[in-house]
Amino acid sequence: MDLVIIEGPGKRETLKKYLGSNYDVVATKGHIIDLPIKTLAIDINNNFEPNYVTMPDKEDIINDLKKRYAKCDNLYIATDPDREGEAIAWHVERALGISEDTPCRIEFNEISKDSVNKAIKMPRKINMDLVHAQQGRRVLDRLVGYKVSPIICKKIKSNLSGGRVQSVALKLVVDREKEIKNFKPVEYWSIVAELSKGEDKIKAALATYKKKKYQSGSAQETNDVIDYLKAQTFVVGDVKKTITKSSAPPPFTTSTMQQDALNKINMSVAQTSRSAQQLYEGVEIKGEGKVALITYIRTDSTRVSPEAQAKAKDFIIKTYGADYAPEKYNVFKAKKNIQDAHEAIRPISLERTPESLKGSLSPENYKLYKLIYERFVASQMSDATYNSLTVNIDAGDYGFKVAGKTPLFLGYTKAYKVYTEEDENDEKGEHKMCNLEVGDVLKLLNVLKEQKFTKPPVRYTEASLIKAMEEKGIGRPATYAPTMLVLSTRNYTEKDGKYLVPTELGTIVTEFMEKYFKDIMDVSFTAAMEDKLDGIEEGNLKWQDVVADFYSGFEDEVYFAATGSERVKVPVIVSDVKCDKCGAMMVIKEGRYGKFLACPKFPNCRNTKQIDEKPKTPEQQAEEKMLETVNIKCDKCGKDMVLKDGRFGKFFACSDYPNCKNIKNVKDPVSKCPICGKDVFERKSKYGKIFYGCSGYPKCNFASWDMPTNEKCPKCSSYLTKKTLKDGDKFKCSNKECDYQR
Repeated sequence: MDLVIIEGPGKRETLKKYLGSNYDVVATKGHIIDLPIKTLAIDINNNFEPNYVTMPDKEDIINDLKKRYAKCDNLYIATDPDREGEAIAWHVERALGISEDTPCRIEFNEISKDSVNKAIKMPRKINMDLVHAQQGRRVLDRLVGYKVSPIICKKIKSNLSGGRVQSVALKLVVDREKEIKNFKPVEYWSIVAELSKGEDKIKAALATYKKKKYQSGSAQETNDVIDYLKAQTFVVGDVKKTITKSSAPPPFTTSTMQQDALNKINMSVAQTSRSAQQLYEGVEIKGEGKVALITYIRTDSTRVSPEAQAKAKDFIIKTYGADYAPEKYNVFKAKKNIQDAHEAIRPISLERTPESLKGSLSPENYKLYKLIYERFVASQMSDATYNSLTVNIDAGDYGFKVAGKTPLFLGYTKAYKVYTEEDENDEKGEHKMCNLEVGDVLKLLNVLKEQKFTKPPVRYTEASLIKAMEEKGIGRPATYAPTMLVLSTRNYTEKDGKYLVPTELGTIVTEFMEKYFKDIMDVSFTAAMEDKLDGIEEGNLKWQDVVADFYSGFEDEVYFAATGSERVKVPVIVSDVKCDKCGAMMVIKEGRYGKFLACPKFPNCRNTKQIDEKPKTPEQQAEEKMLETVNIKCDKCGKDMVLKDGRFGKFFACSDYPNCKNIKNVKDPVSKCPICGKDVFERKSKYGKIFYGCSGYPKCNFASWDMPTNEKCPKCSSYLTKKTLKDGDKFKCSNKECDYQR
């Protein structure tokens, strides 16, 4: 029996199917050895030597790996094909006592039968340059996080953090907000002439004055121009007829996938990352089990393998016709500062069309797979061509311009429509043009005018912030989604629709960081550090030298921030809501689950309220009043339990918190958890939807939209779920493969 060690358990079933019964596939579930959480664990005086420890929750996994390794014939470590995966492979190798010269590392860019079996035949040694690059990043991020975060918490407020990538990303959001607030709009006027040639009508925008670009800046100036134009003859001065081309877009990188997913299918970065991971590791396909659908999803490259290009060309000719396949494969120019370690994101097989999988995929997974599939197909297709016409019209000293284009050959747009944001300042537009010739005299029907003002820069969305980070060299594909999550969970940013707005706290933290940690907050400095990490991976730099060079200046910044700064006060926002227990005006606080109202007389008064609560029905008010008067004693310390509002609704908590952290659910359990045996309760998601979750969370993550029961399915022994309908209760097996119901 051969042993294959992977990183994430999600791909285990897919790999076992491809490898066969002679292979045992086991997942590490991420890092098994890492820096401990509670200490710095970096020996600064010993060349920044990291003090790795076995992670407490991974001891059983390591012991299991040792037992399996002792019995196996051959070992293959198939963790993810990136720096992080290489480091995990190195830790596995050390934990199992394997020599560094042993060729046991395999990697594949896609989880397909051919790719996996090819990788098994080509094991290699651990790439220590990759390991050192990851180690350098890990040590740098640990030094910054563990040195800066305590200072921020002490000087501003608790539960804050600073980081090498997250702080610069936050700075971009804060700087953009300052640009918007400081922006002074400038007035301008658009002037459009309505013209005609016979029965045909044309709209042309004023573009020049005495052959130079022109735009009116006031109402009086505009009226003077219009008066002048009414006395002029409008003559076609220049007609340009051309065939223009639009080239196919490159296939997705991590960044462009996240951008297009937000812009085209309204999926957040977190949703896109989660869905892409599932599509990469494998999803349940009816009649086939788990099947991986796309290639590795953390990449900054637009490169595509020749084999994939050849298959794409055959598919395009078969589906769209020979004209839609270019004579030479499309190759896209690589951007600067990319690792180019993996191919672009693409479907593994074009035979698995989105429509053929619609019944097997969740709505999110279907939308994202369709986007990836169509983008890749389009990237290998011919250019789109257009008949373009640009006409310049003279009216005395002024010149007007009108442009139009009509599709000549759809090319790649047959498979994929490129997303473009509308430019509201674009006066040219595209029009269906009549047949105009040089010297044609046009009749002036009307002159339209409209007052406008220049607009401030647009706030970042998650997608455009990632795009800016990529362009400026801040972070790498694997860091984009975690950075967005940190900015949100630390309450540094909030959303206004899809746009990111820095909170007051986010602005205060940024200004503090800019004052005391100038290097970290310097965009070019952060980008240069990423280049150095790439240099370590290429074997050109030693990670210890890179860290030492950074730390020599950083150490002084830490000292001055810790000793020379005054405490920064976060302004308290007073609401217009009175505390119904003591009468004080409640203040707005931020907690684990967002903003809430709290009494300013805490701890003497511990009253809290939710913000923007919907008006309660008389029944809800009666139930709440009844619950508040229920005399429940804590079964751990004997003190009174009080009614609280939490993430999943109301619950009883011990009044002696935090000395006693006992809690009780308001409602009775609906069943026992089929995974761990603890009670399952009705819960409410943050969107108000009812679901059922295990009381053992987070150790047990069982959750179900349908109410689970304690009854077993008579056909497959899975638990049954219950739905209450008008005509009675409906019981159904929770196993999707089983059709039992009654």
